[in-house]
Amino acid sequence: MTAVTARQRLLDAAVECFADKGFTGTTTRDIAARAGMSPAAVYVHHASKEDLIFAVSLSGHKDALEVIESAYARSDDPVERIHNMVYDFTKWHADHSRVGRIVQYEFHVLVPEHRKEIAALRKAIEERMRQALEEGIEAQALQVDDVPGTALALLSLAIDVVRWFEPGGSRNAVDLAELYAGLAVRMVTSS
Repeated sequence: MTAVTARQRLLDAAVECFADKGFTGTTTRDIAARAGMSPAAVYVHHASKEDLIFAVSLSGHKDALEVIESAYARSDDPVERIHNMVYDFTKWHADHSRVGRIVQYEFHVLVPEHRKEIAALRKAIEERMRQALEEGIEAQALQVDDVPGTALALLSLAIDVVRWFEPGGSRNAVDLAELYAGLAVRMVTSS
């Protein structure tokens, strides 16, 4: 087994353990057992349990930022852009609800330097949404009185999905993303 494979097995096991029991309820033994490895293997690849959750959080936030950036770049039309951004961000959170649950609700367990790095990624996501709103207002396609508050509200629609969404439940990711994108468009285009 290569080091990359072992590291990824530990990360996958960490996601499952942290999503099931939370950071404080999970031990490195739990993660190692879920990965089918010895407890010592965790420390070969990660300095600590916090290092593991930071790796999950960093990867999740980078993926989410890429989703927002890609959706933003896909259209120059302000209304379509908001639709795409909320649709894709919602679908990502539904498709990755276990990772999303960790990155959104375990932020407080990160050490200060890791929190700072993750906060910068969160700010970049928020700034891109603000930019999309400001450009839409400038183009007279969107009607928004409070850009910072609206940006947070639109992002929060998608982020909250991780609190309750379960694959195979009564809603699927595509339908949910379409619903939320439609709501978002109505929020920013109605007077």
